[in-house]
Amino acid sequence: MLRRTALAAAALLASGALLLSACSGGGQPAPTSTDLTPDPDATLNVRLVLEPSNLDIRETSGAALDQILIDNVYQGLVSRTPEQEIVPALASEYDVSDDGLTYTFTLREGVLFHDGSELKPEDVVWSIEQVKDNESYRDSARLAKVSDISADGQVITLTLSEPDSTLLWNLTGRAGLILKKGDKTDRKVDANGTGPFMLENWKQGDSITFVRNEDYWGDKAQVAEIVFSYIPDTQAALNAALAGDLDVVTGFDATLKEQIEANGDFVLSLGASTDKGTLAFNSKKTPLDDVRVRQAIRQAIDKESIVQALGAGQTMYGPIPELDPGYEDLSDVAPFDPEAAKALLQEAGAEDLTLTLTLYNGYGTTVSQILVSNLNDVGITLKVEAVEFPTWLNDVYINQDYDLSFVLHTEARDFENWANPAYYFTYDNPEVQRLFTESIAATDEETAADLLAQAARIVSEDHAADWLYNGASVVAVGTNVAGIPSINVNERFNLAEAVKSAE
Repeated sequence: MLRRTALAAAALLASGALLLSACSGGGQPAPTSTDLTPDPDATLNVRLVLEPSNLDIRETSGAALDQILIDNVYQGLVSRTPEQEIVPALASEYDVSDDGLTYTFTLREGVLFHDGSELKPEDVVWSIEQVKDNESYRDSARLAKVSDISADGQVITLTLSEPDSTLLWNLTGRAGLILKKGDKTDRKVDANGTGPFMLENWKQGDSITFVRNEDYWGDKAQVAEIVFSYIPDTQAALNAALAGDLDVVTGFDATLKEQIEANGDFVLSLGASTDKGTLAFNSKKTPLDDVRVRQAIRQAIDKESIVQALGAGQTMYGPIPELDPGYEDLSDVAPFDPEAAKALLQEAGAEDLTLTLTLYNGYGTTVSQILVSNLNDVGITLKVEAVEFPTWLNDVYINQDYDLSFVLHTEARDFENWANPAYYFTYDNPEVQRLFTESIAATDEETAADLLAQAARIVSEDHAADWLYNGASVVAVGTNVAGIPSINVNERFNLAEAVKSAE
């Protein structure tokens, strides 16, 4: 199944972003909501990079949909904070049985859909059953262990056939979104959710506009309107910000910090994310089927130089980022060492190699240029083939016809791809698959995370791929704005607490 993680970040390398602890990157602190006099009639203008092809969050891939629709328009029984904590949403409370087989949720009363109809327990049962029973729906497989869904008054019960340590997390995403039963809304162009904002207008190729939901069940949004403008080009976004046309610029280039902060109207914010700049190896092809060649490539790459070139961040040496369960510092597995790389290539009889790097042409050239230089230093000629996205999808993702490929995978907790031999990574290790399965079946978080860490180390020691950096959220925020998330905003961008000051 094509997951949104694989392809959602097309054009997001423009963020120039790597993992940092959440902080303000400017010389002055970012404002807080208490520093401002909120304007309840304000329009918040936000730059985004990647526009969705349509708005159907059940059947359409792409983090561009999750980024703006989940939390803002659509909600589930539970949600997640930017720090990745699971919290109640449409459920006022929830409980999990000790054996991990029964999940009960108390549905809030008085919740209205955007069309004015009341949220009922049968909407919840229908919504989850629909996702579970329709393989074409995104994340349908994440509900595979749910054997029964029922409602008794306001209490919703999910019964599992066997424990699933990921279920609550999955319910914070697409698998758990609650829609109106039998709704006739055309989800490709419209939306009918329960969130703090309602979809007002979509000018395809230009912008999407949300307006405040005045009948929202929780605290009402503090701005009247949000306009998401899709501006892929970073310089064009910078110019729009400096001209006063934007209040928030997501997916920004950290190397342009001085320019965006020059007149004092913006502060650059750097926050942690689960973005993973992944260099995939096709281990089904010679010579990449030789672990020594894969290790040599990893040890030839100077990740610190990539971090420096992108202007922020931290290196990454394994498949799990710091925000996710199972993270471990794996820098000891394949440290930068060109001489060791040369020796490995010689031992493998793979000197004077020529390989092709296939990547989406929206990623720019910063990373690929460093890779070309680093691999050339150890005797590998790297040809870069930048292609249109449909070509990448067909050649790399579907047909697995590639040597190396680069993708910025944005989704949190997506280790499952390393336990799936059919995924385009081409990695097949029964021990990793066993550990992942045991992690899913664990009934406590610590055990599940430990099993994931064991599996992740094996993946890294097999040199199944290389992880060039852990991307960060790079957001330029106007000094007249507060309440803007700074963590993992490429995946989810909840603006319920956004505030803009009165002019």
